[in-house]
Amino acid sequence: MELRPLRYFVGVAEELHFGKAAERLYISTPTLSQQIKQLEREIGTALLIRHSRGVELTPAGQVLLVRARETLQAAGLALKDTRRAAGLDEPVLRLGLLNGIPGHLPAALEQLATERFPNSTVTLEAGTTTDQLRMLDAGEIDLGLVRTPLTLPPAITSEQLADEELGVLLTATHPLAAAPELTLDDLTGLELIWIPRAAAPEFYDDTIRRIGTGVRLSDISMSHSQLRSALLVRRSAFSLGSRRAATPDIVWRPLAGRPLVARYAAVWRTDSHNPVLQAMTVSPGLTVIRQQVVAD
Repeated sequence: MELRPLRYFVGVAEELHFGKAAERLYISTPTLSQQIKQLEREIGTALLIRHSRGVELTPAGQVLLVRARETLQAAGLALKDTRRAAGLDEPVLRLGLLNGIPGHLPAALEQLATERFPNSTVTLEAGTTTDQLRMLDAGEIDLGLVRTPLTLPPAITSEQLADEELGVLLTATHPLAAAPELTLDDLTGLELIWIPRAAAPEFYDDTIRRIGTGVRLSDISMSHSQLRSALLVRRSAFSLGSRRAATPDIVWRPLAGRPLVARYAAVWRTDSHNPVLQAMTVSPGLTVIRQQVVAD
């Protein structure tokens, strides 16, 4: 019996809900359900009773939950003690945390690191796309998160992880806020407050090219976390962002035709000897995260 099905079972048994457990484990609900059914077939009995409100454990499932927790803890201690006896340092992955990235991506990478290399530790270093490349080059991080398009140096490789639709951010009192959808023509002549070009030059240029020449670029630029504050000062202006940026005083509106998208990728040095990174990038590598995002 492999450890991964046990981790999946423990997740469902603790959440008592397939959807919540799937979110916690960063896999799709159908995949999780298939894994549990396969485990039940392997053991030869039902472990969970499924009903409309969620699930409950059978007597056999209650026993397995106790033993599975003990097994997973023992496996972790075995690896940790073996590495200590060999004089090896605790495995650490230094992950670059991109400003404004969807929270599920770094969380999924941390989960993958733990699955591929139990008892590894993930530390975070925040920065822009440009910062990520600099930190990789300086050996300050092992794995970075960036926005593409992006031209990479020969020593760095990448894996696309997710796409996110970009729409228009406006104050709730803006004249265009009442429209359920906007067009590029609606934005003609309006002031665009956007991120500094230095943060991600190619992503910046690609976005400006797609939105067209009809908008007026603002004399101020802000990081993703500051765009809301800037819009509340310049209430006639607009910005670009994901649905996640909407608040009670800032509305998000889609653009007709969905012409704008943010694409996120993981980047790392091909000559890295970090054992956690190597475990994460071995086939099928980081593609499992993109597959999970698409499936969910």
